[in-house]
Amino acid sequence: MRPFELTAPTTVEDALATPGTFLAGGTTLVDLMKLNVLTPHQVLDINELPLRGIETGDGLRIGALERMSDIAAHPDVYPMISRALLLSASQQLRNMASIGGNLLQRTRCTYFRDVATPCNKREPGSGCPAIGGANRMHAVLGTSDSCVATHASDVAVAFLALDAQVRLASADGTRTVALADFYRLPGDTPDVENDLRPGELITEVVVPKLDWASRSTYVKVRDRQSYEFALCSAAIALDIQDGRIADARVAVGGVGTVPWRLPAVEEALRGAPLTQKSFEEAASLAADGAKSLPDNGFKLSLLKRTIIRALLELTEGDR
Repeated sequence: MRPFELTAPTTVEDALATPGTFLAGGTTLVDLMKLNVLTPHQVLDINELPLRGIETGDGLRIGALERMSDIAAHPDVYPMISRALLLSASQQLRNMASIGGNLLQRTRCTYFRDVATPCNKREPGSGCPAIGGANRMHAVLGTSDSCVATHASDVAVAFLALDAQVRLASADGTRTVALADFYRLPGDTPDVENDLRPGELITEVVVPKLDWASRSTYVKVRDRQSYEFALCSAAIALDIQDGRIADARVAVGGVGTVPWRLPAVEEALRGAPLTQKSFEEAASLAADGAKSLPDNGFKLSLLKRTIIRALLELTEGDR
């Protein structure tokens, strides 16, 4: 780790007026600093900023410094959000990690985290060795010739399914961005991962009210039961009326370079009966447009099976 200067602003205005890298829980930043992947000269500890609180009403409002464990335990948080958080990391990390930091966490691609190897995310134009190398954990959706790294956040998948927004603040003012527009596909610029501008800070996550999201879940498939990133995951909410699916929200993780919404699957589920056959037909659309690599072709079928598993879990008492 290289030397850096640490300051601790106590107001949002002071934090935004000081150039540097923001530190909240530190569960991603400190790791990457130890590896010399990130080498900030100025680090701003923002934990004293008034960016906490969980409020309900017309929707769910979560302060960016709220810890993952506290959000997961809140009684008014939709099940898919709570479950996504509880299946993330370890209890110790969930007690430290902020929700804003979780949404901004960097990929766990081993090439990105190893400064001895090329990586277009870390050094634009240096290449992507994952394409021809070890790529079992990598993406099959949203990839490009420049990058195939998966997005790491679990809860971002649930937030995407629920049409969440992030509130951003800078010295120039505030703005609100839909999470669906916040993350960027790698294309030719995989080093630009999101719409966060220099000096901007996430202050809040806003989830619109959706009463039927009380019937929702998050299913995560991984190599081991705990403290492991997803091979594939699915965040699904269903509105069931008269024995059929009136509406659905479906997003997946572990398979895309960004959290991935599946509108074709949602449309196929609308009006469908609660049968495994209808679930299989809808899930068959999930991998449309996917492009596998030599080691991760199994994700194409795993993606479909994960969605079916989540649908069966949500409708177990209704079939």
